Amino acid sequence: MILSLVGALVLSLLAGGAAKAAENGKVLFNGKDLTGWKLRTSNDQTKATWKVVSEVKLDKANPKELVGTGEGGAADAAMFRGKIAHGSDIMTEEEFGDCELHIEFMVPQGSNSGVYLMGQYEIQVLDSFGKPDNRLSPGDCGGIYSTKAPSVNASKAPGEWQAFDVVFRAPRFDAAGKKTENAKFISVKYNGKAIHENVEVKGGTGGQIGPEKATGPIMLQGDHGIVAYRNITIKPLEGK
Repeated sequence: MILSLVGALVLSLLAGGAAKAAENGKVLFNGKDLTGWKLRTSNDQTKATWKVVSEVKLDKANPKELVGTGEGGAADAAMFRGKIAHGSDIMTEEEFGDCELHIEFMVPQGSNSGVYLMGQYEIQVLDSFGKPDNRLSPGDCGGIYSTKAPSVNASKAPGEWQAFDVVFRAPRFDAAGKKTENAKFISVKYNGKAIHENVEVKGGTGGQIGPEKATGPIMLQGDHGIVAYRNITIKPLEGK
């Protein structure tokens, strides 16, 4: 039932039937604070990894950095991982399985992050601006890490807001907990361009949390480089 509904949704998306995969979905970031999120590694060194700011822009004095201003509550409020020595990934307290996800991000020159579905399966976030399509790898922006390169390079310049729209199917397990079906990215759009369709992932793509299971959090990589995220919405598909 779920699979047929997901299939129908994908056809609609590919036909231009929706602007965003998670239109009218559950808001995961409220723009004011980090309610609903927790650090993967929480200690004195990592507790300052993420903060909420009102606006993020490329640093004019150093294009390898972003500048965050304000304390949130604005239309462009973002979760900001600035320049710090020791960072931590951050994840939702709530867990999800089959879902549609919309998320927007900004990186400076040369920076690196990632969006993990279920804390397991990473869509790479990277400054890949200007790289030719025929040289793309799974490690480029929009790539399903260690699995598949994006079909085209839809990257914008550093300092511009970008977006992923994802339709995702979680792995399936039997009553004994044995996996019977792999997870699958039904579709991924990057800045409105289709870059993946029906990509199966056999297991965690690297840097995942624990073993695979039926549900898991949305996790944002914060142990690599400077990045900002905003407008994060999810629409669970279970039970539909």
